Amino acid sequence: MDLQECIKFASENPVCFLATSEGDQPRVRALLMWFANENGFYFATMSPKKVFKQLQSNPKVELCFYNNAADLKDAKMMRITGVVDLLEDEELKNKILQDRAFLADLVGRPLDDITEVFRINRGEVYFWTMADILKEPELERIKF
Repeated sequence: MDLQECIKFASENPVCFLATSEGDQPRVRALLMWFANENGFYFATMSPKKVFKQLQSNPKVELCFYNNAADLKDAKMMRITGVVDLLEDEELKNKILQDRAFLADLVGRPLDDITEVFRINRGEVYFWTMADILKEPELERIKF
């Protein structure tokens, strides 16, 4: 297993679950990954949302990607534990505003002043299947 396999899995299954914390309370929500490459896993959110404030307060997160296989014996998930970098990159921000233009219609206002891009570019990744139910401590992990 290598980082390219992780990037491929995330790209093929871009809906994931992001876990953050708010004080001592865990918070989790589904999130659509924007893209992944050798520099990390990229996402966007909006600054008024609670998730953004949680990322600012504690950048340690966990992600879970799942392939949603029809047969559970083919089910596979990929977990990423890492640290978020909040990016101040106008080029990336403009690109996501183009790629996700439909969001402006949903929110009912321009998004350029509230869109926040972040990535997880350091952490640990591992895969898990039903065959691994009691083997989690033994599973191969990749640090990135």
